[in-house]
Amino acid sequence: MNNAQTLLGASIRALRERKGITQENLAAKAGISYQYLSGVETGKENFSVQVLEALSSALDVPLSQLVQSAYEAKPTEPPKLNPRFFRSGVPLPDGLTLTQLEDAINRTQWLIHRINRNLISEAGQSLRSFIQGNNFSGLVSNVLTDSFDKLSSYKHNNHQKYPDLIQREISASPRKRVGLEIKCTINIGKGGESHNGHCGWHLVGCYQFVEQDEIEFVHVMIADLNGHDDKYPHWKYVGSKVNESTGSQRTETYVTNLKGTTALRDGSVYVNTERVSSTHWKQERDGEVPSWSIFSCALPTTPG
Repeated sequence: MNNAQTLLGASIRALRERKGITQENLAAKAGISYQYLSGVETGKENFSVQVLEALSSALDVPLSQLVQSAYEAKPTEPPKLNPRFFRSGVPLPDGLTLTQLEDAINRTQWLIHRINRNLISEAGQSLRSFIQGNNFSGLVSNVLTDSFDKLSSYKHNNHQKYPDLIQREISASPRKRVGLEIKCTINIGKGGESHNGHCGWHLVGCYQFVEQDEIEFVHVMIADLNGHDDKYPHWKYVGSKVNESTGSQRTETYVTNLKGTTALRDGSVYVNTERVSSTHWKQERDGEVPSWSIFSCALPTTPG
């Protein structure tokens, strides 16, 4: 029995059953007999490209998707962070650990992976085809924020105000809770963006699109930034700008100045040096380069 026949036949059957279509109805739509369709689904009957095209049309899926699903012998795995590229000396907000950070990012990559798999299977297109640009990064930011809520002591700010996350009280004594603002971007090494330029902890996760529009985080920065009204601010006001090529309007009103961007780059807690080069990054600061800074030590690399 031809292996391709068997794989394609099984794929046709799985798609038909998922859509709740009987053999009789699918055969009628494709212009073949249901006895022949039964043989196709079990791999016992030969079929032409024209028959495959007719069946994919009747199933309302692209032919390429039908073939792809046949040859996905096992589910593809989502990207995962490489623990080698974490920098353990970087200061983190109170109560946040590298393990929690790793788990939250891996969960985010896994969720986007699952959404992509379902969309490609059902619609023949990835999430990136439906949501683009800043809107996609906003979605990734929201998923990462939720992952921190699920996997760390930093929980959603129920009032939907700055910051995105507030540390849950872990002691009986009254104290100020620590906040954490989350932003994601495809621009590696980029500084922070904010609606208000507040002080506090900010995390910027930089990701890339990889095979089949999966996302993989390659650079994560975290720092406790000064507010725009501080004596030594880390933010500058830029207002709301319109993208001349797309007509879309940005909602951010503050971006980090070079000192703020330097503080974030100092706090590069995860750097995949197979994908990221920091040699061209500029820096400006008040005082000495901190010992944990990306600018003060050699970054880990993968042998070979």
